[in-house]
Amino acid sequence: MWTKESLQETIQSRMSDYRLIIASNRQPFRHAVEGGRIVCQREPGGLVTALHPVMEAAQGTWVAVGTSETDRQVLDSNQRVMLPPGKPSYPLRRIFLTKEDRNHYYYGYSNEGIWPLCHIAHTRPVFRESDWKSYQKVNQRFAEAILEEVGTQKAFVWVHDFHLALVGKYLKEAGASNIITSLFWHIPWPNPEMFRVCPQKKELLEGFMAYDLVGFQIRYHADNFLATVDRELESRIDREKTSVWYKEHETLVRPFPISVDFAAVSAEAESEETRERGRRLGEEFSFGGKQLVVGVDRIDYTKGIPDKLRAIDRFLEKYPEFKEKFVFFQLGQISRIHLTRYKDLNDEINALVEEINWKHSQGSWAPIVFTRRYLSYQDILALYRLSDACMVSSLHDGMNLVAKEYVASRSDLNGVLILSQFTGSSREFEDALLVNPYDTEAAAEAVYQALTLAGEERQKRMKKMRETIEQNNIYRWVGKVLSQLLKFEFQETA
Repeated sequence: MWTKESLQETIQSRMSDYRLIIASNRQPFRHAVEGGRIVCQREPGGLVTALHPVMEAAQGTWVAVGTSETDRQVLDSNQRVMLPPGKPSYPLRRIFLTKEDRNHYYYGYSNEGIWPLCHIAHTRPVFRESDWKSYQKVNQRFAEAILEEVGTQKAFVWVHDFHLALVGKYLKEAGASNIITSLFWHIPWPNPEMFRVCPQKKELLEGFMAYDLVGFQIRYHADNFLATVDRELESRIDREKTSVWYKEHETLVRPFPISVDFAAVSAEAESEETRERGRRLGEEFSFGGKQLVVGVDRIDYTKGIPDKLRAIDRFLEKYPEFKEKFVFFQLGQISRIHLTRYKDLNDEINALVEEINWKHSQGSWAPIVFTRRYLSYQDILALYRLSDACMVSSLHDGMNLVAKEYVASRSDLNGVLILSQFTGSSREFEDALLVNPYDTEAAAEAVYQALTLAGEERQKRMKKMRETIEQNNIYRWVGKVLSQLLKFEFQETA
């Protein structure tokens, strides 16, 4: 079984001649001013959850976008800061964008174009030429920063997600023969018919073809990608090797289901500090004596938060005996609020929470507690441990690490996972209560089943899911990717 230690051994024994560079839009930690002093805060989200322990093990360099003047103040002369605070293991190289580039590259092309293009959530993608030019420009800046970090040393450059599809192309055009490149696409890949609406489809796909290895969350997304390339580019697909030959360059295409640091999450969730935070949260939100279902999501139309709220409404209509004995706690992390679609979603959620609470409230009790405030990672683990169930209702999700974190946190075997069948995680968690979030009736029944499931059955299901994720942990994911890159390198130098 892969562990942090075995990954470190692999890196030291087989990669000692290489630098490991990770590039992503989101940085793992941000710096902010609190109480007159600068503090370092871990950023939320699946990418950081997955990759922070990798960088601690590999001691590589992370290249990402800085977001504030405080982020800039803590940097050294090379635009770097050591992370994590208190136990520095690796440098973060920050890139800073103009407001214009942030609007066009991030909010525009990435989040109004690629994001809805790749998610079946019935939101129309928007493609503007100004957004595309900015997307190219920022990807070029990432490539330049990576080249500065690598220098003449041999390196594995591991690029992450839909913001940076072109980085490999710019590295290749710079003649960086000392670099092996990989792109991991965290979100789904659409079918060829959907992808063809993208005006820059050829340029994007040619960006992918510059990488040596392209990874997706599940086989289905990898197959969709191969079908798209086959349709749009004059390429040769090698079905046996699952690779693409394009302009005399081979790109391997593989599924690599992402995961979490099972041992670390389990240990943190069991800590006395987490228990104490749980006690404080329970008192603050009056959870005492009530059954608790939690949801933890970015406020995004792909996450199905309104569908989840409607399921809670229907659950209380069908089972009114749970009134005053039950609380649904939803943490909604504010995201992309500058975009109209996200503002509208926030308004829809506010209206639903108000309507459902008014409809079902009795005395001082209301069924839904919805908060957008910042809760630390440890607070979230405490919520998981307090809960009777966690509900994930994504309409379309590459993987969903909330589901995996929840399972990893429940060493007491006492929780139930209600999980959308449209997540990559559902392929691994057959013992979750799998639901179609569009089916309000079935989702409401799943809430009832979760709250009434016999203790022995709960423990049996959670035990199986924990065994799965303990085996398929974050270090196995990284190990599989790096092992694949090492094989490729050996082929190149043979």
